[in-house]
Amino acid sequence: MAMFAAFVLLVFLYSLVSRRLDRTVITAPIVFTVAGMLASLLLPGVSEPELEQEERLLLAEVALVMLLFTDATRIGLRDLRGNRNLPVRLLSTWMLLTILLGAIAAMVVLPGLSVWEAGILAAVLAATDAGLGQVIVSSPRVPARIREALSVEAGLNDGLSVPFLMFFIALALERTEGPHLVLTRFLVEQLGYGTLVGLGIGLTGGWLLELARRREWMATPLQQLGVVALPILCVLASEATGASMFIAAFVAGLAVQSGFKEASRHSVEFTEQWGQLFSYFVFFLFGLRVMPAWTQVSLRLVLYAVLSLTVVRMVPVAVALAGTNLSRPTTLFMGWFGSRGLASIVLGLVYLGQQPKLPGEPTMKLAVMLTVLLSIFAHGLSALPGIELYARWLDSAGPGAPEHRMIHEAKSS
Repeated sequence: MAMFAAFVLLVFLYSLVSRRLDRTVITAPIVFTVAGMLASLLLPGVSEPELEQEERLLLAEVALVMLLFTDATRIGLRDLRGNRNLPVRLLSTWMLLTILLGAIAAMVVLPGLSVWEAGILAAVLAATDAGLGQVIVSSPRVPARIREALSVEAGLNDGLSVPFLMFFIALALERTEGPHLVLTRFLVEQLGYGTLVGLGIGLTGGWLLELARRREWMATPLQQLGVVALPILCVLASEATGASMFIAAFVAGLAVQSGFKEASRHSVEFTEQWGQLFSYFVFFLFGLRVMPAWTQVSLRLVLYAVLSLTVVRMVPVAVALAGTNLSRPTTLFMGWFGSRGLASIVLGLVYLGQQPKLPGEPTMKLAVMLTVLLSIFAHGLSALPGIELYARWLDSAGPGAPEHRMIHEAKSS
């Protein structure tokens, strides 16, 4: 109970000064991570694991399912097609190059990892955190098309990271089965069944929700619960069919919009009310776990974390934006603000829940923890100064700069 008591007290204290802190470089992830680190040092017993392994796995799985579903409902196909396809560039070219460079960097800097372990690490760290980048995507000083591209990328790349993660885990576990069987099972059960389950629940659920809304069968306050029930149904159906609950939830979030246009609003309302509290709790737990592992950090791990947040992120962004006529400052701005946070933490927990017991697991855990920790502070503290510098450059570039082009104009060209 000591851990939960410390967290609840912290939430209360943070709520009292949250508006003040919004005007500073001190973000909520920084506050709750630092609090967890201090609690681990100053309060004996708080750092003891009060959640069993199965409970942590269940928490991680439900969290990722809700995160994937909510992110998918927030993004429509129109967002992908518009803005000169900037989001598509970031979600295709960038994603593939980031995982490739991340795996290569892991094998070079952390030579004890196998190729599949390096792939798992790269997939976990490929997901960027929309919450950590909220200051960027909500700032009116950043052009709308840049904000939209970063928002769509952060909203969907966690879902796209999941198939890569599961694929590399499957190949890493081929010790007991042939690689052909592993690949076939992954494609059929994880991807195939997961997609079918997601489409079935998303399309049917969306149609029923819209029918009930149109005929006024459903009370307005319960529309949110109706939407939130769909990803839970994905979990139950996936357990029964052997499908991937994560693929199913992500596909369902995309599919439900075709029938129920208000799905996005209701899922966002749920995230803002309850998802934020869960996010704070994850960062608090993360801070608790960081301190005991601090003595195991090496220079190689620090180097990999720095590379993951710079070269591994920035080079693929530069390649993805080639030919868009966006300036070098914009490419650097979009390349730097690819923060790692909640999604990477939860993906890491999901990987541990698979219990692969790989030889490189301790190194991978430390690499994820250090990269996320560095991102929490580096991206949080640099957000407001970065926006200021970028806005000054935009002012000097004038209104004719490609960055100022309106999104609807980009969509029509």
